[in-house]
Amino acid sequence: MTPFSSTDVTPIENRYQAADFDRLTNNRTFPISTTPDSNAARPLPAERTNNRPPGVIADKRSISSRRASSLSAQGSPPRGLGGIRRQSSYSSVKEDGDGTAQSFRESVIPRLSLHDEAVADEKDVTPATGACSCCCRCGRSREGKQIGPRGTRRSKSHSSLRTGVAEINGWDWEPPKRDVWGSIEAPKPCAPGEAPLERLPMEILDHVIAQLALEVPPDNYSPRNVDLISCLLTSRTIHAAALTTLYRHITIPHSTIFSKFLGHLLENPALGTIVRRLDLSHFTSIGLGRTRQMNSTIQNMTSKTLLQCLELTPTVQEVLLQEHLDDDIDENVLRKLFYDLPNLRGLDFCAASSMPFVEAFSSALTTLSSSANTQIGIRRLSLHECFTLSTSAFEKILPRLHNLTHLDLCHTRVTDKALFSIPHTAKLTHLNLGRCTQISGDGVVDFITAHPAVKELVYLNLSCDISRYRLLWESNVDRILPALPSTLRSLNISGAKVRPEHVDSIIPLTKHLEELSLGFAELSMRDLNSIFLPKVSTDNDDESRIIESDWIPPTLRYLDLTGIPSVTQSTLFSASSNLLRPTTCPLEVLELGDKVISALRECTNTNKRLGWVVKELGRRGWYVREPTQEEYQWGEARERKAWKMGAMWWGMRKIPVAWVEVGGLYGHYMFKR
Repeated sequence: MTPFSSTDVTPIENRYQAADFDRLTNNRTFPISTTPDSNAARPLPAERTNNRPPGVIADKRSISSRRASSLSAQGSPPRGLGGIRRQSSYSSVKEDGDGTAQSFRESVIPRLSLHDEAVADEKDVTPATGACSCCCRCGRSREGKQIGPRGTRRSKSHSSLRTGVAEINGWDWEPPKRDVWGSIEAPKPCAPGEAPLERLPMEILDHVIAQLALEVPPDNYSPRNVDLISCLLTSRTIHAAALTTLYRHITIPHSTIFSKFLGHLLENPALGTIVRRLDLSHFTSIGLGRTRQMNSTIQNMTSKTLLQCLELTPTVQEVLLQEHLDDDIDENVLRKLFYDLPNLRGLDFCAASSMPFVEAFSSALTTLSSSANTQIGIRRLSLHECFTLSTSAFEKILPRLHNLTHLDLCHTRVTDKALFSIPHTAKLTHLNLGRCTQISGDGVVDFITAHPAVKELVYLNLSCDISRYRLLWESNVDRILPALPSTLRSLNISGAKVRPEHVDSIIPLTKHLEELSLGFAELSMRDLNSIFLPKVSTDNDDESRIIESDWIPPTLRYLDLTGIPSVTQSTLFSASSNLLRPTTCPLEVLELGDKVISALRECTNTNKRLGWVVKELGRRGWYVREPTQEEYQWGEARERKAWKMGAMWWGMRKIPVAWVEVGGLYGHYMFKR
């Protein structure tokens, strides 16, 4: 199958027209949503007609509101507008761009009610007591009184003048409206395909239509991209652009959606050439009321159907998988991903650790050992939390990644030998070696300082769990800090043996770093203050004299001080601490330990006075500087950084392999753990 190009747009738009809408959109022109937000946005049937009096509409809404309030009073969840009961999800985390850093919301999975009362039957609607049941616009009550705008009843004479006399004699109390001089010419209808929007170049039109796309499902079950589906019925040109946007980035939240998507590809194979991203990071069966045995019986998502989907999407560039699919990733699927998708650039196996996956991974790599010239074109690879893979698996796959730029091996069995087997042609910008127990401190330092592939690092994670082992000792810190490149923006050496004599090597790094993790460092509050203040000039030592006008302030936005004994609630609030003062800007996030966060949570008035707020998610807690009014207006746009690839907030512990909004299981491993 030939790759998709701009020349393929013409046959697609000729082949898939408005008549195919039912077939391409699950045979439903207006899908009924099961969430309160989407149903609330859709007008009620009474509002769609001009033949019903406003009183009936108001009475209908009052009936719905009374019904919802009565159900709420009985202690049961209201079933109006979808009848949804919410329950906790499978630790799906999504960033919340409300203007304050480190704001997250955990996705919830709705359970559908058996009785859907989203829209009441119009035939059952009866007017409220005292309302006129005629079809005129009088709006008067049966007693001849009309309710005034302030809730008071007008006199009967006024009612007669306003309504009764006007209806009988055709005489109105209001003065007649004056005619507007001059006529406004109605716009002439455009010929088919000649509308201004349709005449835009296809590249610009694609960008315009793409603004309507919603990649991340709000709760994994609500229908999304309703606006894009409506565009399919507009015209042939808009239909082709909307179809390209719909199928470019595919997000699969559960097996039912996957089955429908696969059915569309089987019926129209040309749609598979449009797909560029296959995102299964939100995939889960929780909330469907099914067990694993039931899912295997249904056969919606299996290794066979997953392989069939990959065969129908030959131009896919990014495939995002995770632990809920590890039993469905067999040897044939891995061979397809490694060898038969030439355009594949990003591949993620986040937390896949089941024994069937490990055996399939080892079997798929046996071909590599027999052919030394076999290369894998993947540039961004994540094996985050794949701790059951053997060390030999890394020694087989890493030497074949000649174009590697992003590598996440957090909590795996990678060794020093496997790291040095990375080809010199690779240009690593993102490297995560956190909690890797099979590597040594000397080996990591030698790799960072000598290997040609890591000369332009942007993100580096060398954290460790000091309760189990320590990766970087004092001698390792002495060697690695001066060798770090100036391109670095995020450095995590939490758990390293950092002492006060290392502060002089840390200060130059803060002039280009935006994230710095110094967890469990042996530093005092004075050492931390020296990062944000110039050295105090002395008369005895001219070498330590620094003119304040020549001092370059740090660029830190995030500072991790977890586990440092000198950092407590009292020391942060003391006069000797400068961390919370405005002079430390642009610093806006301090990550702290559980005890410190618990103490700060109780200081409500002090937090408000200082302009800081406590944020928590899972095992992590942050002390966040509240944004100013100007920063709040910027919103999430000011936090989008190219090196974070879609992540908005600070302190991420998982490397993304695709520019996509953070959510699902990836958000859990990125910010919650």
